[in-house]
Amino acid sequence: MNRLSTSWGAFTLTRFPEDPREQLRAWDAADEYLLGHLAESGTDLSGTVAVLGDRWGALATALQAAGPAEVVQITDSYLGGRATRANLARAGAAPEAVRLLTTQDPPPERIDVLLVRVPKSLALLEDQLHRIAPAVHEGTVIVGAGMVKEIHTSTLKLFERILGPTRTSLAVKKARLIHTTPDPALTPGRNPWPYSYDLPADTPAPGLPGLTVTNHAGVFCADRLDIGTRFLLANLPGGFGRARVADLGCGNGVVGLAIALAEPEAELVLADESYQAVASARENFRAHVSDDRKVEFLVGDGLSDLPAGSFDLVLNNPPFHSHQATTDRTARRMFTDARRALRPGGELWIIGNRHLGYHVTLRRIFGNSELVASDAKFVVLRAVRQPDKEDNR
Repeated sequence: MNRLSTSWGAFTLTRFPEDPREQLRAWDAADEYLLGHLAESGTDLSGTVAVLGDRWGALATALQAAGPAEVVQITDSYLGGRATRANLARAGAAPEAVRLLTTQDPPPERIDVLLVRVPKSLALLEDQLHRIAPAVHEGTVIVGAGMVKEIHTSTLKLFERILGPTRTSLAVKKARLIHTTPDPALTPGRNPWPYSYDLPADTPAPGLPGLTVTNHAGVFCADRLDIGTRFLLANLPGGFGRARVADLGCGNGVVGLAIALAEPEAELVLADESYQAVASARENFRAHVSDDRKVEFLVGDGLSDLPAGSFDLVLNNPPFHSHQATTDRTARRMFTDARRALRPGGELWIIGNRHLGYHVTLRRIFGNSELVASDAKFVVLRAVRQPDKEDNR
């Protein structure tokens, strides 16, 4: 199930973190279609090959075996980058076989083959095409790939407006390719990202109404305050003095910012696996919180790199999608991670859609779950980290 066969070899691939119970593969039909097309068309892969949005490293792992001068992967996902490293090592590739860049790094100066896995976020695609356009030359081969449900007229218009004339392939296994011919004379205009807006006057947290927040492309609800965050802000805990607080899955950092403004002695960690999200949070704190405030920004696998039992409070708005797949795997990992990171008596507060049943998951992990607030769409839940036998040793 986890072995991808290509013209350059067969590769055992997994997502990160690896879970033997995981049923979702590290590639899909769009990856297979793209790799097959490159081989069958005889695309010259001897120059610099840039792979944008490679989700779990399937494309980079396969392409490094084709012998290009350089393979560059550009990703917004810390977990995707970790998966790529693991998959390359499993394939016996040298660590330097693929140059790993984030969406916040400068792109390569020249790209001969540009491969784009269409992301869920049209904004992220727009931003990254703008950033990478100067590296494209008249002879660059540009091929995008995605499942049919991921490719819309608006997707094609972005490729055409920023890079050049664009057409699509026939669908194969519900996947489709995008073919773009570079137009050096094209003037795509200004990149609209990052985007800033003012928080509305009725934002339910002291100090936040009217503040200007900055959002890099790809951050959830990057052009407005989403209703789930608004509901959590209206029901945040308070009065915890010098507590150590984590905003887990921080997005643009608005929840952490509310804590920083309301609790001047709290020590904060804002963590997300998205480089775009953490860059947004950092800019928003830089704009509205004094430089001497104790705050840490962490791009990583949740709080897993921080000591166990080191937090008094964890706040979390977990996603329930992994790319296009609907799954509670990420939420379960976040809750488990939060429990490990909390000291005995520490609390996890989450916001979630009512229908997701997070109260059941929390009871399994924490042994308890309390409803703090609810409306027709959302619930705010609280779970308390109970002492283990090891805590008393």
